[in-house]
Amino acid sequence: MNYPAIIAAAWNGYDPSRILSSIEDISAAVSTNHVFRLTFTDDDYIIAKISSFGKYEHFKEDHRLIHTVSNNLLYPFENLLAKSLLKNNRVYTYRYKKGKNDAWVVFYNPSRVLHRLPKRLDEPTIKSLARQVAKFHNACSRIRNVMPKSKKTLRTDINILLEQLESNEKKFGGPEQAALLRHHCEKFISNRNKCNVRSFDLIPVFIDWNTGNFSVGSKQELYSRWDYDWFRMSYRVMDFYFFSRVVSDAGDKTVFSYLPDTMMEERFLLFLKEYHKVNPLTADEIRFMKEAYRFFILNYVVKDGNYFFNEQYAKKLRSEAMEIYLPSLDKVFDADRIISFLKLN
Repeated sequence: MNYPAIIAAAWNGYDPSRILSSIEDISAAVSTNHVFRLTFTDDDYIIAKISSFGKYEHFKEDHRLIHTVSNNLLYPFENLLAKSLLKNNRVYTYRYKKGKNDAWVVFYNPSRVLHRLPKRLDEPTIKSLARQVAKFHNACSRIRNVMPKSKKTLRTDINILLEQLESNEKKFGGPEQAALLRHHCEKFISNRNKCNVRSFDLIPVFIDWNTGNFSVGSKQELYSRWDYDWFRMSYRVMDFYFFSRVVSDAGDKTVFSYLPDTMMEERFLLFLKEYHKVNPLTADEIRFMKEAYRFFILNYVVKDGNYFFNEQYAKKLRSEAMEIYLPSLDKVFDADRIISFLKLN
C-alpha cells in the first residue's frame, strides 16, 4: 500500500484547507506499525498512525475509549496522553479499502517529551516510578464507570487463539506446538477463575510500558504517554510485567526477549512494595500476575506477533515463547514469595 497517499487522502477528508508540505515515516524499526510526521506549509506538524491489523470497528472503539480516558483524567494526569484530533466532536478516523487492502488512519497532536528514564534505574527512581504508576492506576480506576463499553476481553482473545489452533495447527508449527499452546490457553482460563478476577476493577490499561513509550518529569513523575497499540479495558495487573522489565537489573536493551524472570527480581519486589503503599494490592492480584503474563505471551507474541513485530522479531519471539517463556513460567513465577514479601493474606 502507498501509505503516504492514503494519509494524504485521510487528511484531505479532515481539513483540505491546510496544505501538507511533507509526510515523513518515523516508524519504529522493530514494529510493523506505520507512524508518520505530517508537516504543513506553515511548519506546524501532527502525527499520523496507519494500521491494517484487526478490524476497523475495534480500531475506532479503542480510540473512542482512549479519548474518553484522556478527556476525563484529572490533575496531575490531565495532559498525560497524546490527544487524537476530533471532527464534529468525535475522534476522526479514515478508512481506506481497495481490493484486499484495508487500512485505517488516526491523527494525533504531538506529545511533549521531557525526560526519558535511564536504561537502568536506581532504587530511588524505582520507588518514585512505582508511586506514580500507583497514582495513575488510581486515577484510571476513578473514571471506570464513565468509560464506554468495550467488546474486547481476555477471554474473547484466548477463544480466538483456540479457534485458530483448531483450524490450522501448521500456522503455529504443527501438532506438538499446537498442543502446548492449547494447554496454556486452558490453564489461563482455569487459573483466571481461581484468581477471582470478577472482583478486580476493569480500568483502562496500556500494557506496553517500555521506556520508548513514555517520558517523565524532573521528579520521575509521569509526563507524557503515547503508542496505544495494546490498549484495552482490563485489570491493572496487565501493566505489571512491563514495569518489571523497566526496573529490571538488566535494564532497557536494544535486542530484547520476554522472559518471565524479571517478575521475581528484588528490584521488582521493591517496585511492588512501594506501589502497594499507595494503591494496595490483593493476594489474588499477585496470583493473577502469572496469568497476565501467560495471556501476554499467548495473545501478543504468539497469536498476533506477526502484526506487532517485524518478521525477524516475530519469528524470534514466537520461537522463544514455545521453547522458553511458556515452559518455564510455572517454575519461575512464585506468587507465594511476593505475597509473603508484601505481607498479604
